[in-house]
Amino acid sequence: MHTDNSNPLLAEWHTPHNTPPFSIIKTEHYRPAIETAIEEGRQNIDKIVENPDAPTFANTIEALECATASLDRITGLLFNLNECDTSDEMQQVVMDVLPDLSRFETEVSMNTRLFARVKAIYEQRDTLSLDTDQQTLLEDSYKGFVRNGVNLPDDKKKRFADIEEQLSQLTQQFNQNVLADNNAFTLHLSDEADLAGLPQRARNAAKEEARQRGLEGWVFTLESPSYSPFITYADNRQLRETIWRAYNSRGNHGNENDNNEIIRQIAMLRHEKANLLGFDTYCDYVLSERMVKSLSALKSFMQRLMDAALPVAQSDLAEVAAYAKSHGAQDDLQYWDFAYYSERLKQEKYSFDSELLRPFFQLEHVRQGIFDLYHRLYGLTFQPAPDIETYNPDAKAYEVFDGQRFMGVLYMDMHPRASKRSGAWMTEFRGQRHTSKKDDIRPLIQIVCNFTKPIGDKPALLSFNEVETFMHEFGHAMHGMMSDVRYESQSGTNVLRDFVELPSQLMENWCYEPDFLNTFARHYESGEPLPIDYIEKIRAAERFLSGYLCVRQLNLGLTDMAFHTLREPYEGKAEAVERKAMKEMLPSIEGTNTSTAFTHIFSGGYASGYYGYKWAEVLDADVFSRFKEEGIFNSETALRLRREILSKGGTEHPATLFRNFMGREPAITAFLKRSGF
Repeated sequence: MHTDNSNPLLAEWHTPHNTPPFSIIKTEHYRPAIETAIEEGRQNIDKIVENPDAPTFANTIEALECATASLDRITGLLFNLNECDTSDEMQQVVMDVLPDLSRFETEVSMNTRLFARVKAIYEQRDTLSLDTDQQTLLEDSYKGFVRNGVNLPDDKKKRFADIEEQLSQLTQQFNQNVLADNNAFTLHLSDEADLAGLPQRARNAAKEEARQRGLEGWVFTLESPSYSPFITYADNRQLRETIWRAYNSRGNHGNENDNNEIIRQIAMLRHEKANLLGFDTYCDYVLSERMVKSLSALKSFMQRLMDAALPVAQSDLAEVAAYAKSHGAQDDLQYWDFAYYSERLKQEKYSFDSELLRPFFQLEHVRQGIFDLYHRLYGLTFQPAPDIETYNPDAKAYEVFDGQRFMGVLYMDMHPRASKRSGAWMTEFRGQRHTSKKDDIRPLIQIVCNFTKPIGDKPALLSFNEVETFMHEFGHAMHGMMSDVRYESQSGTNVLRDFVELPSQLMENWCYEPDFLNTFARHYESGEPLPIDYIEKIRAAERFLSGYLCVRQLNLGLTDMAFHTLREPYEGKAEAVERKAMKEMLPSIEGTNTSTAFTHIFSGGYASGYYGYKWAEVLDADVFSRFKEEGIFNSETALRLRREILSKGGTEHPATLFRNFMGREPAITAFLKRSGF
């Protein structure tokens, strides 16, 4: 690594576990550091190419694996912080460096002399006695070059490079536009009558939001802890409509943050990229390297689920609509009515109010409950690490151990702020790798959420949905933490996209298990355990709206497919493409849509892959059926899962890993049973 002590991004980090020294890293350090790291990477590539020795796995494939280590470290910091703790200056730096990064990546992936060495090894692969992970790395390396245009003629190579550069900037601009529109809206109320129906906690949070903004009254935003209670509980239908329209029109206002033209360009550039490589559509290009394998197989999978879910969804919708009519609704059910009336129906049907659960889900207690679960299943322990710097006071660091063995650092950043995009995700500042049998580089894993904040002297009390989300992201994090592989590019969550959600969605199943909830769910004031009848109601309500919610998720996958099977530019706005693709359950509302704020597919790596959530649901239901048979705290089952799947990362094809654990191919039966279809 090039060392420059004047720039902390290029210096050695003498910190606990070589964690980033966030306090001394300034925004202005990134651009020069990236320029230096690109040049270092270029020199490392030249050394591989100019090596007079015959190409071997060690001097070419392994050398290529670590050729851009410095650049990966720096960009990992920049892009992760741009998601969770950004500023105008940081966003500008990202846009400035993207063209250089894209050009360098293209320069490497289209280096014909480098590819010639890779190809020479690939053609000898059956005679090299490589380990399974090495075979996978060799195959992935070879395919990576081919899928990035190395075999194209020169004129098409140039066009391919131009497309990649444009896409890198467009996808980042899309993300920034959504964040800007998200932050631009507030619902400022001064009449307490407008708060009718809202839980006291939501009122208090809105009061605090107003106070922090120097305003009287109450302020609601589009952040989930503010938006969700309002759309679910506010009696004022007109205000529900106002906030629903604002949330569902982000990126669709015809202003400087409008994403319609960006989507059109992204879709067409992706299509052109796929065509250059010989694929009919971008979907075909992506799916050729996924578990599902082909567009026809994906369509068959989606249709099978839709056939099972749609009748149930229609019944769900009819039930909510009838309930609304019988409780005074004058108009047909609209999107801004659905959460409101379905929550009231749920309360009536199950004698159960979701808000009653919050006092039993204090954030700190939930976190400890999850820590204890992973200790019980996998032997992991989590120790607060106040000496490890974080990038924001909201973020906390923990050291993770397996007995005496240090496993990695876990950063948790749980509450919304203007510098953070919406949603919840897991990522890493450094992946795991073995540089040798004695030298195990452990990961630096990050969980970012936008959960309900503490208010005054009251702690953060989570909704049940937030508890599920916490379990989901923790599942991703521990996939990264329990990684035990040789090469960083294969570590943790570096698996096929339609497999990556298995470890995370699997963990959500424990949220419905009384034996798990009883370990941590205590009233934050009285210490009383979550009443058994509440737990029974949680389980009874597990299938409530399961059809509707399944169709909603399938519709998002269909929208993704619609944009990425386009062969010609579409006319008009993105919402028209979306509506044509979806099986709409409620009347469409002009000017609103999901697409212009659909960061998963237009800036988040899930393009042609959003179906993966439903694909992985089938897998997670199947895997959890084994835990149900053998015991939800069965450490032998858990350790087998760790050994066969969680520790393996991307070293083998996920279909093989799944078979190794389950002893058979995936079955859809458990998913259909759990969903009540």
